[in-house]
Amino acid sequence: MSVSDCASLAGNATKITARGFGWTHAGRSEPALSDIDLIIEPGERVLLCGDSGSGKSTFLAAMAGVLGSDEEGTRTGEILLEDSTGMVEEPGHTIPVGLVLQDPDSQVISARVGDDIAFGCENLAYPRGEIWRRVAAAKELVGPFVDLDFPTERLSGGQKQRLALAGVIAMGAGVVLLDEPTANLDPEGARDVVRAVSALVEETGATLVVVEHQHAAWKGVLERAVELDHGRIVSDGPFAEVAQRRRVEGLPQARRLGEAELAGREAALWSTDLVTRYGPPRTIALPAGASTVITGPNGAGKSTWLMTMAGLLPAKSGEIGVADFVRRGVKGSPLRWKSRELADRIGRSRPQVTNMLRLLKLPVEVQKRVAAGTLSAGHARALLSLDDTEAMEYIANRIIAEGLSVRATEEAVTLYKRDGKPAESKKKQPAPQPQYFTDSAERLSDRFDTKVTVTMGKRKGKMVVEFGDQEDFERIMALMQPGG
Repeated sequence: MSVSDCASLAGNATKITARGFGWTHAGRSEPALSDIDLIIEPGERVLLCGDSGSGKSTFLAAMAGVLGSDEEGTRTGEILLEDSTGMVEEPGHTIPVGLVLQDPDSQVISARVGDDIAFGCENLAYPRGEIWRRVAAAKELVGPFVDLDFPTERLSGGQKQRLALAGVIAMGAGVVLLDEPTANLDPEGARDVVRAVSALVEETGATLVVVEHQHAAWKGVLERAVELDHGRIVSDGPFAEVAQRRRVEGLPQARRLGEAELAGREAALWSTDLVTRYGPPRTIALPAGASTVITGPNGAGKSTWLMTMAGLLPAKSGEIGVADFVRRGVKGSPLRWKSRELADRIGRSRPQVTNMLRLLKLPVEVQKRVAAGTLSAGHARALLSLDDTEAMEYIANRIIAEGLSVRATEEAVTLYKRDGKPAESKKKQPAPQPQYFTDSAERLSDRFDTKVTVTMGKRKGKMVVEFGDQEDFERIMALMQPGG
């Protein structure tokens, strides 16, 4: 990608000022953030670091303007954004801010990659031609991984991280906020993202704030580090000094097992010519009493193989073997085991969801979806904040039926705690009137320059749309594709 392509994706480099800012989540006695005084100049590149629970993600959400209303917490002080034109306002208004969350699943909006990258641009009302130029450039900048029409549901966790980053880049935001953007990436993928972010800020001058535990990956990119502890700033200085002080050393080293030692160990789990959703047939044995590392690039099928072995996804073909000491009397494939049996025999951890299957307070369907990765830890945490089973079941059903995001789930939980379960409305929606169908047919006919008929379906309130012929249908579908 040329320098001009990079520069054309930029917005106005934005200054961030926090004065005495604090935030206490609703229902909590201790504040998540307290007395935050900080100025980040336009174009600065800042590491926001600290132990888990220190308030880093909450501070990022505050800078992005997505902390929520007064019903969701109590704020003190202020955070202000100032763009290069001199406009000053609180976050969440007209100055665009790009935020990539820690959990990429919670940011996937559309069914196709191209549409997902374009979402922010569409909300900023860019012209259609400009949107798709930006989409193509942003996708190339984060490293080409799939086509624009690729289904987002088939992306790996690392690919979803790059997808979210591409969406932020395409918007041309003057502030880019990244919450552990390399957490779910393989080493090469992580390097690609760091290079992409470095190129973006180098050529555009965008202000960059990164929450990251893997500090070494950002050496040479970030120049300043701000450290939080229990919601307060405890240090603010050069990146190299803070990163060196927070470096963790003395961790135990793995001991590599020799071939003879491996041969003498019984396998706890094994697969023989196992075909999963992704990848070729795989024959792998996991020896008992040993740690086995499964490596490979993002999208190679590592997580899919693990979930299939753990009984969370069906296999296409092949064999899954489970040793008797693991089964402990349970018969059949792990796919047929009850969730309690799985949790007690084959544990599986996802980032921020350690031993989530053991949290059996959650509805069974939610347990399975969290383990499979279709629901995130954020969904689970929101549900677990509820006191009674009925409330948890009600919100869980809404998550599954309505596809609620983590943010929407948290809002639903807050409303439930305040108001209880809403009464079901008995008011029926009026059926569409005949004139509505006539008007719809005329609009579609004019738009696509063909004969379109809209009639009442057999089920009340449903429409049936008929095109002139198959050729018209295919032409209209092509017009609706990205760039069409």
